[in-house]
Amino acid sequence: MNTRQLNTVWAILLVATLATWTIGEVGEHLGIAGPPAMLTLLAISFVKGRLVVLDFMGLRGVKFFWRSLVIGWLLLVSALIAIAYWIALK
Repeated sequence: MNTRQLNTVWAILLVATLATWTIGEVGEHLGIAGPPAMLTLLAISFVKGRLVVLDFMGLRGVKFFWRSLVIGWLLLVSALIAIAYWIALK
């Protein structure tokens, strides 16, 4: 991956980080709170993790097994966080 592509991914990660901060800090004032906010934050975090895994860890060009193993782990952690949040709501 060339420097321009990495810079683009970095900019996307920066914007996503600012979005998660905004939702976390002022989301309630923007009408984003509770489960919708949690799902939004979790989705953004998953996308950020996927970009880091594929582009900055350099797994975009490796065999499907290794990519799926690491992204599967990320998906598992995200699902466990969502389940824990859902259980805490009850």
